[in-house]
Amino acid sequence: MGYIYLYYGTGGGKTANALGLALRSVGHGKSVVIIQFLKWRKDIGEYLIRDKLAPHYEIYQFGRQAWLGEEKKTAEFAGETFHVERVKNRDKELAKEALDFASQVLREKRPHLLVLDEIGLAVQWKLLDVKDVLKLLDDVPEETTVVMTGRLAPKELVERADFVNVVELVKMPKTFKLTEGIQY
Repeated sequence: MGYIYLYYGTGGGKTANALGLALRSVGHGKSVVIIQFLKWRKDIGEYLIRDKLAPHYEIYQFGRQAWLGEEKKTAEFAGETFHVERVKNRDKELAKEALDFASQVLREKRPHLLVLDEIGLAVQWKLLDVKDVLKLLDDVPEETTVVMTGRLAPKELVERADFVNVVELVKMPKTFKLTEGIQY
């Protein structure tokens, strides 16, 4: 019987937790499908490893190259500069495409593990309606476990999940550089 997990909060490691479960599943020869909402970078470890872990591991990204925020500006984090812009219609379209794709994956592939990375944030930012996500969760085959992640998560997803882990930022250096193979 599959369960629904939710990892959310201000701390780092939500996606890493989901990827740890993916690695365990692949190690047992089980199928894993990862769907990343709001993400586009192809130089991240979980994307780069896809061919080496195939056919058990698949990853799909539904995001555009921009950080989402209130106004267009440049922000710096961990020594990297990012362009920030407000949410656009394209973000909603991509989130809907990702949710529709997740539904198709559940019907056609029935994976052992389905990771919905950053879906909590997509719902919180109103790119998706929480009712549509709950409907998807109602249609999960019994043999599939679902892991949802996101910095934020609405109470409906917290209530629906079987396991909920809040990842809280307690401390981080004021300045640091992103480390290949650790943060990405």
